[in-house]
Amino acid sequence: MKFGVVVFPGSNCDHDAYHVLGTVARQPVTFLWHESHDLQNCDAIIIPGGFAFGDYLRTGAIARFSPVMQAVSKFARSGGLVLGICNGFQVLCEAGLLPGALMRNAGLKFICKFVHVRVESTDTPYTQACARGEVLRVPIAHMEGNYFCDEPMHARLQREERIIFRYCDAEGRATAEGNPNGALDNIAGICNEGRNVLGLMPHPERASEAELGSMDGFRVFESLVGAMARQ
Repeated sequence: MKFGVVVFPGSNCDHDAYHVLGTVARQPVTFLWHESHDLQNCDAIIIPGGFAFGDYLRTGAIARFSPVMQAVSKFARSGGLVLGICNGFQVLCEAGLLPGALMRNAGLKFICKFVHVRVESTDTPYTQACARGEVLRVPIAHMEGNYFCDEPMHARLQREERIIFRYCDAEGRATAEGNPNGALDNIAGICNEGRNVLGLMPHPERASEAELGSMDGFRVFESLVGAMARQ
């Protein structure tokens, strides 16, 4: 198996994701420059956090037109595994690979801290190593993490169990106090209809080693590696 980490001008978590995949998970991994259409025969693509193109127009709005995203979109629509983290989640929404949009945080401030998220579904390649209802302690670092979609789409996400992570308190209760950015229904991560594309606002790569204060985020990468090994 081989992983690809997309690099846009302004990406700042690309090396973090590369390190976790290559050093912690011990898997082959390469960088994918945004100007290239070549995914280098990768089996899974990571779109990392950062500020793609400075977020000067709208978060992810410019990045979606990069040549690499044309290849990623084709890859995803053919069933390829794509994980978008933070800014990567925003890019996936702008590219139409995930529904909804990420808006300014409810408090209109950049938030950088550890939060808790609850695993809502283990029926994805990204959560197979988790237990339903499991609470993970992972960090967030964003200004536009407030997920929103219209009521019909929200109902569909619920009906199809495509809400994969919800913000919660330490006991796993999806409360207003446990929602750091005002996201609709405490949504922290969703998948597409085929369940091969996941957008996740918290940063699992920043909680994948004991030295970082939590290894809970590694559950996402552990799940992904395991799912790929079984293919």
